[in-house]
Amino acid sequence: MSGMLLRLVCTAAVAAGTVLAPVPATAAPQPAGSGERPVAELLTELQTLYREAEKATETYNATEERLRKQRAESERLDRALARTRLSLHGSRSAAGRLARQQYQSVTGISPYVRLLLARDPQGALDQSQVIGQLARQRARTVGRLTGAEKEAGELARRARKALDDRLALTERRKRERDEVRERLRDVEELLASLTAGELAELAELERAEVAEAQEELVASGALSSARTPSAAGDRAVRYAVEQLGKPYEWGAEGPETFDCSGLTSEAWDAAGTPIPRTSQEQWARLERVPLGELRPGDLVVYFPEATHVALYLGGGMVVQAPRPGARIKVSPIAANPVLGAVRPDPGGEPLRRYVPPELPEGATEGSDEGYAPSTAPTAPDRSPPRR
Repeated sequence: MSGMLLRLVCTAAVAAGTVLAPVPATAAPQPAGSGERPVAELLTELQTLYREAEKATETYNATEERLRKQRAESERLDRALARTRLSLHGSRSAAGRLARQQYQSVTGISPYVRLLLARDPQGALDQSQVIGQLARQRARTVGRLTGAEKEAGELARRARKALDDRLALTERRKRERDEVRERLRDVEELLASLTAGELAELAELERAEVAEAQEELVASGALSSARTPSAAGDRAVRYAVEQLGKPYEWGAEGPETFDCSGLTSEAWDAAGTPIPRTSQEQWARLERVPLGELRPGDLVVYFPEATHVALYLGGGMVVQAPRPGARIKVSPIAANPVLGAVRPDPGGEPLRRYVPPELPEGATEGSDEGYAPSTAPTAPDRSPPRR
């Protein structure tokens, strides 16, 4: 396990990173290798560390999304400024030509005197009309020139501000990237301090706790009876099922690795219904539905801060990218504390007939917390199993 997490941390360390305000750092728990602490306490500590890591990851994801939009806005403003400057150049050239024409046509005699003295009054009148047209053309050209200058100035101001915002977001992204790495190092240090026997106990205790929570949730009647998804929900479910077995990686949104909200956002994007990138934004901006009305494709959001999300498969199960070190899998809906559920397509009509996708072998295997005895550090047991 520790080797896999270490590789994840090293991979993150060489990746340039950009989400909302940084998560305040908390005191890192001390390694649990003393052999004195009960396994339940270790499990609570490990789950807390994973939760902090995922919270930092979702914060990073939000800033990355904002930076992506800011880049697009900066590029749009740069293109608009270039077009306006080109138009401004053309207007200035036209104004120069008109000025030269006016200078060359000046005679010092007013058009009215020329009309009285002209041998051909009609010709003089026609000439006056031409002069009037030139004057109106000059006024329009000067107006366009003035407008283009104002527009160019405003666009230049906005482009400078967009660049400043982009630089600020880039710096924030760096801080949040470092925050994620620190939280993952905390997980790595704790796992490295445990033996294979301790990890086995942790995994067994976790399975027992999840099974108990799932049984209570099902018995409460809070879960939906069998409902069919919408056409888009069906596509989202099938996309998520196709990703089973792929590794979790913080900040990733496919196609080879995903984090939790990367999986759900990409699944619904593949279904033709784009949704926000992060679990917090999915919880805040999508329509909420009671657990009793869940249908396949809905999103189940976890923890009070909405820092984890999974895609509802049906039958009380979800597809999720659990934690660093884990792979995308099918889990009980109660694998984490449920905050609530949201529906990306509230107007989507449920299918009259629905055949759930076939799950591959081993779809439910693996720890929901991202550790297992088979990935423990190679170290001898230091003490008998703790209770």
